[in-house]
Amino acid sequence: MSFSIQSVYNWYTNIIRNPKYRWWVIIGTFAYILSPLDISPDFIPFIGQIDDVALVTLLVAELSQQAIAFFKNRQGVDETTVADAVNTGETVEVNVVDIS
Repeated sequence: MSFSIQSVYNWYTNIIRNPKYRWWVIIGTFAYILSPLDISPDFIPFIGQIDDVALVTLLVAELSQQAIAFFKNRQGVDETTVADAVNTGETVEVNVVDIS
């Protein structure tokens, strides 16, 4: 059984995007990070933290993408509509709030 970094990434992103399993993945990720049993043990300097940092980075990236999609959908901006407009060269109207 062989696997690559890309296949693990695809599996993780697909499962975390499934609302049925999202909280289980989040809880499992935090349990793995806090657990002393890792793929690379934490007592080894630098190498022990690589898997933890990679997993936290992946979790934060996926959760931030989910949050952005949630807020866009809440405001009524459909991502597929924006992507289609960008691909066809159409103008997309966006409500902007100046924070300065």
